[in-house]
Amino acid sequence: MSDDATRVQEFFAARAADWDSRFPDDGPAYAAAVDALGLRPGGRVLDAGCGTGRALPALRTAVGPSGTVLGADLTPAMLAAAVRAGRDRDGHLLLTDVARLPLGTGVLDAVFGAGLISHLPQPPENLRELARVVRPGGLLALFHPIGRAALAARHGRQLTPDDLRAEHNLRPLLAGAGWRVTSYVDEDERFLALAERAG
Repeated sequence: MSDDATRVQEFFAARAADWDSRFPDDGPAYAAAVDALGLRPGGRVLDAGCGTGRALPALRTAVGPSGTVLGADLTPAMLAAAVRAGRDRDGHLLLTDVARLPLGTGVLDAVFGAGLISHLPQPPENLRELARVVRPGGLLALFHPIGRAALAARHGRQLTPDDLRAEHNLRPLLAGAGWRVTSYVDEDERFLALAERAG
């Protein structure tokens, strides 16, 4: 495991036990973001960096019982919390690094990533890996239940021009990784960038 991956794992392992209780009101925001993906019954979707699996129930509802829902996370403690919450009933959990997914090329219809991009050690390469596992025309949702300014304020920081989630940075980053941004929303109550797999 890379040093970057180890740091991410340690960061989330220390927070896994009380993660859901820290953000108890995010459920509707997750459901609305999943709805924006427009998944169909029978669809195949990955929650990349799924953490405690808060998106899995909404993803399961979207694709129905015939669909495939996968949740991938690097941190065993986060996946254990997902199991304790019963969210493993909504999707198959994978202990894996999203930088090297154990999935074939083009096997998914969509990828959902909540709070993911700021924790990717090599965003261009990592976003290319997400593109690899999605069929042409498939979708990516990069989501956070609060916007960039609200998140920076929560952490006592100022927004900086080099923030990867800023639209002027995110569009070319995604384009270079095989994605075309179709929608970008950055409001206090949510951040949601939607992109389509090129090709």
